[in-house]
Amino acid sequence: MKAGTIDNEYVNLIIEEEVRSKNPVILEGFPGIGLVGNIVATQMTSELKMKQIGAIASRLFPPVTVLVNGLARAPVRIYEDVQNNFLVVLSDVLIHPMIAYDIGKAVINWAESINAKLNLPIAGIATTREQRAVFAAATSTEQLDLVKDKAETLNAGSISGIAGSIMNECYISKLPALCLLGETQGPTPDPRAAARVVEVLNDLLHLNVSTQKLFEEADQIETELHKLAEQVQGTEQAETRGPSQIMYG
Repeated sequence: MKAGTIDNEYVNLIIEEEVRSKNPVILEGFPGIGLVGNIVATQMTSELKMKQIGAIASRLFPPVTVLVNGLARAPVRIYEDVQNNFLVVLSDVLIHPMIAYDIGKAVINWAESINAKLNLPIAGIATTREQRAVFAAATSTEQLDLVKDKAETLNAGSISGIAGSIMNECYISKLPALCLLGETQGPTPDPRAAARVVEVLNDLLHLNVSTQKLFEEADQIETELHKLAEQVQGTEQAETRGPSQIMYG
């Protein structure tokens, strides 16, 4: 696709440089539970040294700019890795549900225009388990079969946010889509869940993106959360004892 824009009522998808990839795979990583989609997309663009070729703009986005090495960047950006025929849509801001439909439609219209062979929306899924498994949902059994030995099929439930919107648009347009969901326990950023998704993507797309940094970040976050939990517990115990029993100094 040549440089240009794809517009709808609320969204402008701006391609600044011609897409050179042939029948690419497009990964969509938007913030959600555990920030799994955002973390995965950030890791892929960083490790593969992908080049920014475009952005998505909307008057309904939060009024923020993102700084990369001190330089202003659009909060929702599009990257390309020509060697691997791979594109990434990366968002650093939460998208209001009100425009999730419009974002999904703009992205899929663009995907159709460049003959994308697969859309890969990435998201998190909250459970109470410790496994950090990866779940998969798709628009056809053919896509599910691609990861049958690497991810658990999400047999029932729902996918919300941009990932859900993209899956809906692909289903309606009869386009291949595979949604990978990293298992996480809550809203806290979860690099460990993201690392598990990257491992599946490495196998699926024949890439070699490192996950070491993500596991190190996960260990650090877990240590900090443990310290915070101990501080909260200590405060609660102090409050239970009452002011007269608290020692200062």
